[in-house]
Amino acid sequence: MSNSPNPPGVPLRSDLVGDPDMAELVDLFVTELPQRMKAASEAWSDQRLEDLRRMAHQLRGAGASYGFPTIGDAAGRVEDSLRVLPHLGMADELRDVQRVVDELTDLCRRAIK
Repeated sequence: MSNSPNPPGVPLRSDLVGDPDMAELVDLFVTELPQRMKAASEAWSDQRLEDLRRMAHQLRGAGASYGFPTIGDAAGRVEDSLRVLPHLGMADELRDVQRVVDELTDLCRRAIK
C-alpha cells in the first residue's frame, strides 16, 4: 500500500468535487457511508458473508460512480475475496478478508464532502 494515491490518514475527496451537477449526489453518498459501513461490519461480525459480499458489490459501483475510485477498488477487493473464500473457518483466508474489510472501512471513514 506504499504506492497508494491516498496515504493513510489523508482525507479522501471525490474526483467530482468541482461538478455542480453531482455535488448533491456526492454529499448524499458520503453522508450514507457510516450507515453502510456499520451494516457491513455487522454482516462480517455475524458471518453473513453473502450480505457483506452484496454490500461490497454495491459499494464497488457506487464508489467509482461518485468519484471515489479507491473506495470502489477496496470494495471490489472485499467482494472478490468473499467470492473465492472456500469456506468459513480457514484462518488465513479469514484474515485476508478482515484485512480488506479494514482497508475499506478506513477509506470510507476518510471520505469527505
